[in-house]
Amino acid sequence: MRQKFYIILGVSLGFWLPVTAQKIKIKEKEVARIVRTLSADDMQGRQVFTPGIQKASNFIQKEFKKIGLEFLPGLSSYEQTFTTYQIQPLSQKILLNEQEIPNEGVILSVSQEELNWTPTNATIKQVLIPATANFVAEAGKYLNQDQNLLVLVHPSHAAIFKRYQNYLQRSNIKLQKQNTGVVFVLTELPEVNNFNISVKNRITEQKLNNVVGVLPGKSRKEEYVIISAHYDHIGILTAVNGDSIANGADDDASGTTAVITLARHFKKQKNNERTLIFVAFTAEEVGGFGSQYFSKQLDPLKISAMFNIEMIGKESQFGKNAGFITGFERSDLGTIMQKNLAGSPYQFHPDPYTQQNLFYRSDNATLARLGVPAHSLSSDKIDTDKLYHSVDDEFESLNISSMTQIIKAIAKGATSIISGADTPTRIPPSAE
Repeated sequence: MRQKFYIILGVSLGFWLPVTAQKIKIKEKEVARIVRTLSADDMQGRQVFTPGIQKASNFIQKEFKKIGLEFLPGLSSYEQTFTTYQIQPLSQKILLNEQEIPNEGVILSVSQEELNWTPTNATIKQVLIPATANFVAEAGKYLNQDQNLLVLVHPSHAAIFKRYQNYLQRSNIKLQKQNTGVVFVLTELPEVNNFNISVKNRITEQKLNNVVGVLPGKSRKEEYVIISAHYDHIGILTAVNGDSIANGADDDASGTTAVITLARHFKKQKNNERTLIFVAFTAEEVGGFGSQYFSKQLDPLKISAMFNIEMIGKESQFGKNAGFITGFERSDLGTIMQKNLAGSPYQFHPDPYTQQNLFYRSDNATLARLGVPAHSLSSDKIDTDKLYHSVDDEFESLNISSMTQIIKAIAKGATSIISGADTPTRIPPSAE
């Protein structure tokens, strides 16, 4: 998962009501098989542009084929391939009021081979992230705007600024070339009268692919419900006790496992009135480019709901039988799921990490901005998780029993939406 900012719906159910057990036959053995395979050492941490992620893609495609899912219309396989642009910085020089800013005080989001800014360029807008602002929310908002921005960041944000810098340097990829750029500068200046910004990059085209399978609906084929997770992770790290592979068992082999097992479950049910689209996204860890591309291929008005599943391998902070969902208050999807789970031991809670703006920081974000009731589900204790983005996020750290019950909870909670009995309220479109 990227520096992210998740969502959570986990649970470790000690039991399941008999009626649910009869209808939702998802077995721990099968869950363990899939997540163990995806998080094995031979997947090499599933980093983008490596043989490991292609191996993971091939495995997911084989599972979709065994289940009997159809291709997304317009595709000739389960691969949804797209082009990205990998950016290698060659040089940069940032002058504010004649003073040069060191590289550690600058974050660049520039997909041009050459950029030269001076005050005579009227298209450049200055904005400020003051000490009192939420840096995560403000930075995310500015990165999604299609205009030239010089963003002055108060030094009180230095720690999170550094984390953002490290993340963006590691994931210096764009889905498309842009004629605009965003330059963040750590400075006490609330505005500048004179600036000179010079940047040179080398840009290389690279291919990536999502894995997409479809279960056509019966009476509402043109109404879609998306069930998704990301299958990429962060690859090879500096070795710790001889181990250098960041296996990403919880992040997010667990969510991808849920997508596969839910596809098998609903295929066997044969009663989905709405069309189900099962997606394993690539490039979540480096900017969410898989979900961004996917979102551009569908009419958002035809998407009734999106269940994005992220890190469900452990018990949530609310204890057993409880978890949370991001953006709970933005649509009534969570309320509908609670209704469907009435009588079961499971409960959903609103996101307790609202200060981190989690709702707009995962693969649900693009569709949510377009008005789709798109939410992410997880069980990770993100504030205390010591295994996140480490070489210790391995199969052995997972609670397979808990994970299996979470998948069952999602299946049961989504039932009335998939059947067409309930339609979640839309989310007001946002540029956030």
